[in-house]
Amino acid sequence: MGKEYTPLFHNEMGVEEIAIGARHFGCMGALPPMDHPHVYLEIASEDTVTCPYCSTRYRFDPELGEKECRPAEALYKGRDAA
Repeated sequence: MGKEYTPLFHNEMGVEEIAIGARHFGCMGALPPMDHPHVYLEIASEDTVTCPYCSTRYRFDPELGEKECRPAEALYKGRDAA
């Protein structure tokens, strides 16, 4: 059985919006050790969702792959990322 992948994003850069290619994802705010509780969000039909902790707005972009985002450094690649 394959391992399900849920991308995890951060906003260490302090941008207002992050474009992502996934509809189900996690937000961690800043990078550790200053990260907020990791919350998992869903972008439904509206194509945007705002994190309730850090207020980062995430916008779904169908041209991006599930592990892609703009800015590219927003994808967390740390040891907890699967």
